[in-house]
Amino acid sequence: MTIKSRLCPICKKPRSEDYTPFCSSRCRDRDLSQWFGDGYAVPGRPALPEEISAEVTRGREE
Repeated sequence: MTIKSRLCPICKKPRSEDYTPFCSSRCRDRDLSQWFGDGYAVPGRPALPEEISAEVTRGREE
């Protein structure tokens, strides 16, 4: 049985232990940039302003 090593999700090169799951700081930063720039999205409807404020208020009580 052959075990296939996991690859960097950005460039498909072998992963680096220092930057797992990426191969380098460049790919790690590219991924982070995608999240900041709305390149990735979690499916679902947008939260209503009332829901956000209720969550913030609840967080202060804890």
